[in-house]
Parts: sequence; C-alpha cells; structure tokens
Amino acid sequence: MNKFVTYQPEENYDLITINNGKANALSHEVIEGLNAGLDKAAAENKVVVLTGQNGIFSGGFDLKVMTKSAEAAKELVTKGSKLSLKMLSFPQPIIIACSGHAIAKGAFLLLSADYRIGIEGDFKIGLNEVMIGMTMHNAGIAIAKSRLSEVYLNRSVNNSEIYNPKDAVKAGFLDLIVSADHLLPTTIKVAGMFSKLNKKAHAATKLKVRKQHLEDLENAIELDLNSDISINS
Repeated sequence: MNKFVTYQPEENYDLITINNGKANALSHEVIEGLNAGLDKAAAENKVVVLTGQNGIFSGGFDLKVMTKSAEAAKELVTKGSKLSLKMLSFPQPIIIACSGHAIAKGAFLLLSADYRIGIEGDFKIGLNEVMIGMTMHNAGIAIAKSRLSEVYLNRSVNNSEIYNPKDAVKAGFLDLIVSADHLLPTTIKVAGMFSKLNKKAHAATKLKVRKQHLEDLENAIELDLNSDISINS
C-alpha cells in the first residue's frame, strides 16, 4: 500500500501490517494505507487480518501531527474516526492480531474490529486521552459505547484506565489472548473459520446489529467537525 502499511494476500485472508517507527503511530500516511488495504480486501472479498510490529500494535495518533496545531489534530482525528466507521461497517470480517501495546487510537482500532487476538505479556491496552490532556472527542465516546460495558466505558474513557491483556479481555478490547508464538497460528485458524461464513449474510447482519451504533458514530463525527479538539496542558 505504502512504506508504512504492507498488504499480503493469503489463501483465506489478506494480511495488512502497520510498520511506522517505534510507536507504530497512526499518521495520515498510515491511515491512507489502511484505507487502501481495506478497499483491496473488499474487492477480493476476503477476510482481513490487521496487525502491527512485534511488541506494539499501535501507540495511537502521530503526536507530531497532533501537537502541530488544533486544525492538524482535528484533521487527523477525523480521518481516524472515519476509518473506524469504515471498519465497523466493513462487509468482510476484520480480525486484529494485536502484537503488543495498543494505546489511544490503537485501542480504538481494536474496538472497530470483529475479532481481536492479543498476546500474553506486560503490554498496555487502553484509552489514555484524558490522562495526556485530551478531552475525549464525540466519535471516540461513540466507538467506546458500542463495544464496552457501561462500567468499563467509564473506567476506560473518563479515568483513562490502562489494562494488561488479560484485563483487556474483560473490558472488551480483546476477545482472546495467546502466547506470542501462537499469535499467527491462532489468527490463521480464526481467519479460516471466518472465511466459511456466508459473506452476504455476515455483511447484512453486521449492519443490522450495529445500525444504531453506526448512526451514532456518523453523528458524532459531524459534531466533532463542528467543534475543536481540546488538548489541555
């Protein structure tokens, strides 16, 4: 797709990998690459497996862009919110092989996928926006509401609670954790199972199940476009 996002077609799935520096940050280029990869997978009518680097799935939005200006932050956040909307309504199953840490938008990507497999270890998963001074945007709240229980919604969004992989399953960020050496084999097995789903039935059912959440997210994106991204010092 580009130098930050690679695309590798396999028999039962298409593998999309984020590779952008130490934090595996989500920049404009990474989001463009992810969108292109999803479009290609949709055209091929195949399951998507999304992963990151060893030890880190993604640390969130590129902080160099986020701290450049309010306008720059708003533009990147909007692109990220639209990516989540695309993932949540994507016609094919999306599996995330969470290869380590998943913070901020990295954790929101987990909440935007159909099935999430993490690895055991001292990894951090969660939404740290409030901790670092960012008032949570409307789209972020809408995404969290669609996948987290009310108890974990408040703990995650309001309190910036960060979880280890085991507790991330309880919170709703992950569905399963395995040892690091079993991440790829387990993901391939799950992708094979998902490839047997009736594709039309899966796509139509997903839109029915998520109808209200998708509408809420669309409205939240519009609200964010008409307001400022608040980052407090």
